[in-house]
Amino acid sequence: MSGALYEKIIIIPAILIAFVAQGYARAKVADKLGDKTPRFQGRLSLNPLAHIDLVGFVMIIITNFGWTKPVETNPSAFKRGYKDEIKVTLAGPLANLLVGFVAIFLFYIWVEVAYNILPYSTYRIIGQMISAICLINVNLFVFNLLPIPGLAGFDLFRELSPKNFYKYGMKLYDYQIVILLGIVLLGSYILRFPVSLIVNLFSKIAGLILGIFF
Repeated sequence: MSGALYEKIIIIPAILIAFVAQGYARAKVADKLGDKTPRFQGRLSLNPLAHIDLVGFVMIIITNFGWTKPVETNPSAFKRGYKDEIKVTLAGPLANLLVGFVAIFLFYIWVEVAYNILPYSTYRIIGQMISAICLINVNLFVFNLLPIPGLAGFDLFRELSPKNFYKYGMKLYDYQIVILLGIVLLGSYILRFPVSLIVNLFSKIAGLILGIFF
């Protein structure tokens, strides 16, 4: 098996978990806040098929850029208006951040416990899968907070600063193709610094809590 194909296979579980966490969290929070739209559309499910867009899933494996099925909401159903909208918008990225944090713990535990028990190839493959879960979820957390149409960051921009949004939002729409193309081509460089900061912080916290140091 070629190295490139192996790397693609390793990240499949991480992508599935990240997309499900993002979609389910958004649907769950919306449902709790009074909007039953996601429930009626079958999005209150941990089944990957309820959240994954097949084309978007294939694209993220091939190009590292993809998408999920959007979680539709009805803002008029929220009791606290834009405040509830903000909670729903943040639910997806924060779910990815939480999954990334949990994955760091699992990785530390896996390295400590499984190294002398399992064959090295099995130990290495599962360890790489857990590591990918952390990295992909943290990457999605940072990426989705960018103020680009279609991402949570764009919705937050509209909800938190409507005056500036209506001043600059249309410009972002006008250049969204160029921006997205830049993200596809330069995404790893753009996201690398904040992702590294978060992962390193999570590693230190997990190491301190578990008493494991490398």
